[in-house]
Amino acid sequence: MFSKIKKHSSDVIWTAKDAAAATDGKINGDWSVTGLSIDTRTLQPGDLFIALKGDKMDGHAYVAEALAKGAAAAMVHSIPPGVHSSEKLLMVGDTFTALQDLGRAARARTGAKIIAVTGSVGKTGTKEMLAAAFGASGQAHASKGSFNNHWGVPFTLAAMHAGSDFGIFEIGMNHAGEITPLSQMVKPHIAIITTVEAVHLEHFGTVEKIADAKAEIFDGLDHHGIAVLNRDNPHFARLSAAAKTHGVKVMTFGEHPEADARLEECLLATNGSLIRANILGQEVKFTLKNAGRHIALNALSVLLSVEIGGGNLKKAIRDLEKIEPPAGRGKRENINVGDPKNPLTLFDDTYNASPVSMQAAFRVLATVDPGRGGRRIAFLGDMYELGADAARFHRELSLPLQAAGVNLVYTSGSLMKNLYDTLPPELRGHHEDDVQKLAQIVPDVLVPGDVVLVKGSRGGGEKPRMQAIVEAVRKMPPVNDKKPPNGPNSNGGMKNAL
Repeated sequence: MFSKIKKHSSDVIWTAKDAAAATDGKINGDWSVTGLSIDTRTLQPGDLFIALKGDKMDGHAYVAEALAKGAAAAMVHSIPPGVHSSEKLLMVGDTFTALQDLGRAARARTGAKIIAVTGSVGKTGTKEMLAAAFGASGQAHASKGSFNNHWGVPFTLAAMHAGSDFGIFEIGMNHAGEITPLSQMVKPHIAIITTVEAVHLEHFGTVEKIADAKAEIFDGLDHHGIAVLNRDNPHFARLSAAAKTHGVKVMTFGEHPEADARLEECLLATNGSLIRANILGQEVKFTLKNAGRHIALNALSVLLSVEIGGGNLKKAIRDLEKIEPPAGRGKRENINVGDPKNPLTLFDDTYNASPVSMQAAFRVLATVDPGRGGRRIAFLGDMYELGADAARFHRELSLPLQAAGVNLVYTSGSLMKNLYDTLPPELRGHHEDDVQKLAQIVPDVLVPGDVVLVKGSRGGGEKPRMQAIVEAVRKMPPVNDKKPPNGPNSNGGMKNAL
């Protein structure tokens, strides 16, 4: 969990007695915990290991391992194999229900200012900025990664120290009705919607229905709550009306002249963004290490929330400027592939993808000039959950790629074949449905000075599927004498390589 600045006299999150009271459970032994875990691979000594049972895996099978690794106790609904009943356990009726109960109890006992964020894109990055910005003013607690679903939200709540000053929660969804119970559990004082875009169309049919599902975040706000909305989004009026039906105040961010947090200038550079903005009448200037106008706008939602949520605006800006782009979300790397003075530039944006985030990534790619003999190259994977119009959404990436000055495009997946076939012949690098096969040709097509974007939707595995391309780029052997066979707009040698 994220924490900064202030230290508590005790790091204990739950005592055995308090955890039992919250879950109506029975305890073995006298224990206290300083953290929560559902994964023995990341478990820390002192954690309460929660044995969740899923469709494919049952955490009860790992309880013995968790205790051996230093878990202070384990929450179970049956005595697991290899675990003696005298071990330090919290016995409950159902571990998932008990996790929700712990989360509700944690929310009930805290006096923290609670901020929740949702949106079609930008949720996790905004959550990270919120954690840093509010952490500059006190003890800020936030989820790690994208713990934003039916188990991730109660887990984050349950792991919050009672003395936290601020709680930051990311709330996601794939279907209508999923945000409401999570928002009602979190009970935010401030609810941010970053944007509403054509994401998850497969489950909704229209973007308007997506907007309605995102507006469920207002269901947890009371009449003193504040909705922070993107004034530039086409669905602003719909979201604003939904917020007002809950009797809450609406505040806005964006480039619109009436926005409460207004972007006045955003200069994109190879190493980030220079931003000039007006936050409730205060002129501010700051830089972000992550390039992109969309990121600058999300930063304004953060600073607006700090100003209305009791944080220190100047300290928040100071800490925002320190944030490094997280792995898989546009992080830039210089890779020596044989010429240290002319490295290959890699943008790892593999965490996820949608039409709007693809185009945002292309605009960032356009700001970076290739090195000597290099080209702008995009490796793109399928975008998922776009419904009946998925093929069209992929084809429509062709013009934005050309506008960004991309020289070559390599694609993977059956959906991305629609884009590949739409591209002008001189932009077509190569297509493979199998990303592993595409990864094999990486050393044959890249040269020093290239600027390479890798992006695509995650898929169902632990690692983003396009991560195979990133790993292949990072492992490239030196190619000192290699040059693009036919100049900057060549196909990168694919005819010879195949």
